Amino acid sequence: MPNGQLSPARRAEALVRLARTEYDVLVIGGGVTGAGAALDAATRGLAVALVEMRDYAAGTSSRSGKLIHGGLRYLEHFDFGLVRESLRERKLLLKDLAPHLVKPIRFLYPLRRRVWERAYMGAGLLLYDTIGGAGAVPRHRHLSLGAVRRLAPGVKRSGLIGAITFYDTQVDDSRHTLELVRTAAARGAEVASAVKVIGLVTSGGAVRGAEVRDLETGETFTVRARHVVNAAGVWTDELQRLAGGRAGFSVKASKGVHIMVPREKIRSDISLFVRAEDSVLFVRSWGRHWLIGTTDTAWTAGLDHPAATSADIDYLLRNVNAVLETELTRDDVDGVFAGLRPLIRGNAGTTSKLSREHAVETSVPGFTTVTGGKYTTYRVMAKDAIDEAVKGLGRRVPPSRTESVPLIGAVGYAETRARRAQLAASGGLTPAQVDHLLGRYGSLTEDLIAMIVERPELGRPIDGAPDYLLAEAVYAVTHEGALHLDDVLTRRTHIAIETRDRGVAAARAVAPVIGAELGWDAERAGKELGFYLARVEAELASQRLPDDASAVAARDIVRDPRLRVADGERL
Repeated sequence: MPNGQLSPARRAEALVRLARTEYDVLVIGGGVTGAGAALDAATRGLAVALVEMRDYAAGTSSRSGKLIHGGLRYLEHFDFGLVRESLRERKLLLKDLAPHLVKPIRFLYPLRRRVWERAYMGAGLLLYDTIGGAGAVPRHRHLSLGAVRRLAPGVKRSGLIGAITFYDTQVDDSRHTLELVRTAAARGAEVASAVKVIGLVTSGGAVRGAEVRDLETGETFTVRARHVVNAAGVWTDELQRLAGGRAGFSVKASKGVHIMVPREKIRSDISLFVRAEDSVLFVRSWGRHWLIGTTDTAWTAGLDHPAATSADIDYLLRNVNAVLETELTRDDVDGVFAGLRPLIRGNAGTTSKLSREHAVETSVPGFTTVTGGKYTTYRVMAKDAIDEAVKGLGRRVPPSRTESVPLIGAVGYAETRARRAQLAASGGLTPAQVDHLLGRYGSLTEDLIAMIVERPELGRPIDGAPDYLLAEAVYAVTHEGALHLDDVLTRRTHIAIETRDRGVAAARAVAPVIGAELGWDAERAGKELGFYLARVEAELASQRLPDDASAVAARDIVRDPRLRVADGERL
């Protein structure tokens, strides 16, 4: 696919090829680990296919804490190996692989206990500055009480004696995962979303592909492959059951909830890192908002639509208010999202690898599972999975080279950024609008400028979400594989969590524009809009309920259209 373009026509062509070709590796799961595995395999010269049940990054990879970090809290457990590896990956992403999507962010840790707290945190941060990714971001600094008051006047004064500041990095997770998919496609991988695995194909006691269903049409076909990689995240165990055999581990889900509040609600020029009741809390800048999280609670309900409860939101507000002069209220919350972490449980089997918080195992011939881990170390997880998968291919395969393969938006990014004034003039945009595009698309910004030059109306801001341009909604369909209105508002953009009305006004403006690109008639466009509006109402209802069971019951009233097709319904 040239430039990794994921248009509706390209998807149709990919489906035909998926049914006709035998691949070296079939990757199941379009989250960050699956996308990373597809890129790793493609850059080794393997024939690789990737299928995703819903939308790319639809699960955990669009609902993460949006941080690329070394895991400062892991130092307390003396897990220096994990921290070193994470900081190395942070440096690679920031400097080489995705500099347009991974950005430094400065945190302030308030100090309220004299002597020991400053010494304890300072020692930990000294290690953090030097153990792995030295030089990637500025080093930590100690601040006086007066400096803290100037930087963060909204931090509660009571007992405050000073602070320490340090740097980490944040990432637009869904966009990063999408660019991984596009980069893999540009390197020769065959990729398709809305393709659900309904069975595995076996031959001679080994897995040799998968039976799949196109969740846009309901049609089924077979994808043949010499090896299958299960990168399904929290759905790992479901695929493992299809494969049979005895796995050395299983996955349990843990729920993490984040909230968004407007920047003016917390008076600070710097993000905050604070102790919570049972963990730590990040309060970090995110455009016009503060992104606050996370929770960490066991999850035993359905995996498709994790729901945030009233108790989750109250927990975050209570803990952040403990360090603020002016308390936040429920009325200050603009956006909420809940995600599930895939955590490993059980004992390692003879072929398992349970280091670095992730696991790789070939439980039956031809079927390798990779799970656990964290977003920051996705590339290492992907490498380990493909290293394991190629053992059964019967030929020499080159080692991983993804540490030197930048994402497509990173290639030529510096040069494109140097031309920002020219791009603004040619597209009739302001410098701030071009900066917004550069921070989301990198060098691919030129694609959007070209669209605006050809169709000037696409240079207009989206009604109800003026930080985004109509061109971004169209580009989501023509180049980024979006098939539904929710894909555009929730993952290609973050309108669903960044606007007070949760994207309702923007949905009305965007639906007819993308419908024209996707060939929707008036009935289909109405159904897409109706689904989105109903989803917003269901999520708001769930967030008013006290526990997971009642919140899930309210949220599950409105299901993803692709999952309805999987159950035999028609859109």
